[in-house]
Amino acid sequence: MATKTAAQKRAQAKEAYDAFMASCPSRQLLDRISDKWVALILAALGGESPSMRYSELSRRLAGVSQKMLTQTLRSLERDGLITRTVTPTVPVTVTYELTDLGLSLHQLMYGIKEWAEAHMDEVLTNRDNYDTQHA
Repeated sequence: MATKTAAQKRAQAKEAYDAFMASCPSRQLLDRISDKWVALILAALGGESPSMRYSELSRRLAGVSQKMLTQTLRSLERDGLITRTVTPTVPVTVTYELTDLGLSLHQLMYGIKEWAEAHMDEVLTNRDNYDTQHA
């Protein structure tokens, strides 16, 4: 029996990824990127300026707590979707920027954000109609 190299094992695992299977690691990634704060952070970072300071992100994402923003940024950094750069100034400047991997996801997330904004009136009308019929 021939042994496999690490690259061969990764390639075989990649072919086996199936998010419909309960044990597939891609489910964890889907769970992460379907979080509203992740979607909004990814949409915000790929916008007008390529990088943003923590305070800018906090202002841009109305309603996010400091704890949630910090946790979400750390998880995105861990997944390799953003980079965190610390500049030794007084006070210290911390900026966040999408990586190439994050940029590849930005297009999708920004598109979903735009779709939600464009179709919100229709969804609200449908909700009202449903609630009226099922009251």
